[in-house]
Amino acid sequence: MEPGILYEDADVLVIDKPAGLVVHCDGRTEEPSVAAWVLSRFPALREVGEPWTSPQGEVILRPGIVHRLDRDTSGVMILAKTGAAYDFLKRQFQDRSTEKKYSAFVYGHPARDSGTIEAEIVRIRSIPPRWGVAREGEGKRQRAASTEWNVLARGTDAETGEKVALLEASPKTGRTHQIRVHFKYLNHPVVCDKLYAKGRPCLLGFSRQALHARALSITLPAGERRAFEAPLPEDFRRAIAACEAD
Repeated sequence: MEPGILYEDADVLVIDKPAGLVVHCDGRTEEPSVAAWVLSRFPALREVGEPWTSPQGEVILRPGIVHRLDRDTSGVMILAKTGAAYDFLKRQFQDRSTEKKYSAFVYGHPARDSGTIEAEIVRIRSIPPRWGVAREGEGKRQRAASTEWNVLARGTDAETGEKVALLEASPKTGRTHQIRVHFKYLNHPVVCDKLYAKGRPCLLGFSRQALHARALSITLPAGERRAFEAPLPEDFRRAIAACEAD
């Protein structure tokens, strides 16, 4: 299980991360990761970026990693190849000048065709850690989060008869689990999300959360604004065909 390379120049590397591949290890287990793949293919990136110290005190290298995707989320990621490129890219994620688009299958049919979710996100104490929308008086202003969404298709799961919808989501902020938490808050959680739709059946043949980082628009260190797109993986293509056949 390895990422595919979508674009490369002297400053950046753009990859298509497969579902099931963690971005970097948590210090408790040894497993394949984007970080390990980068070190094996691009050893010069070893000192690029900011290492992370695990709760066990182990220093985990994160070579060139500017942003993250969840283990079971597939799609486009950009990595920095130099320290200057890392700082340049990181500022854009911090000042929200990047543009991100995700494809997601959710349970049910939203009442509207589009909308914006404005809801603060806070960490909920649990094992494994998860996040949720803040209750009144609970949130912190710096955790405010915004997600725009629109419906691309509506259908049903052939096996169960449950309604499903294909959505495009554009997060305007970059909070942990933001899209997954916001769609749960909308009462339309992501299909097969084992954390935020626990106990619900995995529909449309998915065995992982049905979330794909489809596109990223960002300014490269050389000054050019570029949009990168990761092709839909096989499980998404099958699910879309099933919805179209509904």
